[in-house]
Amino acid sequence: MVLTYLQFTLLFVGVPIVALATALFVTHRFHPAQLAGTGLLLGVALVYTLPWDAYLIRTGVWEYGSIVVGHVGAVPYEEVLFIGGQTVLTGLWTAMVVRPDGAGSSVTPRQRAAGVVGGLLVGALGLLALTATTFRYLGAILAWAGPVLALQWGFGWPVLLARGRGVLGALAVPTAYLWVADRLAIGLGLWTFSPTYTTGVTLLGLPIEEAMFFLMTNLFLVQGLVLFGWVVERGALPSLSALLGTVPERTK
Repeated sequence: MVLTYLQFTLLFVGVPIVALATALFVTHRFHPAQLAGTGLLLGVALVYTLPWDAYLIRTGVWEYGSIVVGHVGAVPYEEVLFIGGQTVLTGLWTAMVVRPDGAGSSVTPRQRAAGVVGGLLVGALGLLALTATTFRYLGAILAWAGPVLALQWGFGWPVLLARGRGVLGALAVPTAYLWVADRLAIGLGLWTFSPTYTTGVTLLGLPIEEAMFFLMTNLFLVQGLVLFGWVVERGALPSLSALLGTVPERTK
């Protein structure tokens, strides 16, 4: 079977999105906070990812074997669609398995500081890896991930830890699915990776860098949605909570 990048994205990302959206509608599991959070993350994902993506393309970390429709700078339109589609796909799956929950105490300043340090250490490890040519792609992923992890963990890693089972369930399924889809795309020759800038380590044919990329991006999305739901359900943003109809009842 020969697929273009666009056909691949519509089939392996678009179809599951339609299926999940239908399932959410039928089961009445749509929640305003999760839908609003997914829309917010969609914009953030595109703004934060596209410049990074363009850098890797321009430096030859990966190339596209499929004919593409066009480009936004160095990034194919199909790539933009894929990034947006992944955000929606993971957001819808998270809405299926995790309900917004405002329970739990506030995060202390010391806990926030520990979370920021943890994220910055990931970024520092990435910057160190960038000094070795074969670790360029892996280092770029970790350096790019560090600031986001520092922000999310600094904001509320205890909240995420308390909801660990839900976070894991929301993270595992779309990540495993996208690993399989990515491995198939590589087998179809839709994109290839430079042996100069990658380690050559694979998991059943999937480059370890690609496995890390989808793990990190889905981690951003799931954590972001869980934290957004926590804030809204606690009424920490009264106007937003009122708009979404999720203002918690207060004891008189």
